[in-house]
Amino acid sequence: MSNKHLFLPSGFIRTPLQNGLGRYIPQLQRITLKFCKNHGGSRGVRDFIETDLMEFAKTNPGTVVYLKPRRHRYPCMVAEYLNGEREYLSCHEFSRAEIQKWLSYMCTRSGIPVMRFRKYHHTDYPSIQGVWNPFTHQAPEINVAQFPHEILSKPVDDGPTATDQLIEIFKKTQIKDPVKPEH
Repeated sequence: MSNKHLFLPSGFIRTPLQNGLGRYIPQLQRITLKFCKNHGGSRGVRDFIETDLMEFAKTNPGTVVYLKPRRHRYPCMVAEYLNGEREYLSCHEFSRAEIQKWLSYMCTRSGIPVMRFRKYHHTDYPSIQGVWNPFTHQAPEINVAQFPHEILSKPVDDGPTATDQLIEIFKKTQIKDPVKPEH
């Protein structure tokens, strides 16, 4: 087990403000694919550009795609997000499928740096009363009861079922005809 998580910055859960409330705004602003036209390590990037780049651009119209050929350099991806963050990824010896997976990963990210969470819930307006849980408004007798308890082990709503209610209504509405005398 590694201790890599100990060196991550810690913080609280954050999201882009109101994103998805009215409409969803993709947070990836632009992606730059840097590659070499001749180097063997750029083969996967070149294959992606030749076959899948147009489809990616059509499915993500809010993302600008830049292609930057560089001689005798390793390929890399630079993702720039709406919050100003940049993410670099070396694509040396990546296949075309790996490039697609990393691009879809970058498209779905918010651009907020990866961090270790201090808590899994956070609010700007904390409550004095504490966090709600399922036992907040329960009867205090539950705390001292010995289980299995005859009364507390029964279902809360132990009334008649909908089928039983329908049968009762049907029985009440049936007209009991007296036996008609024959002529």
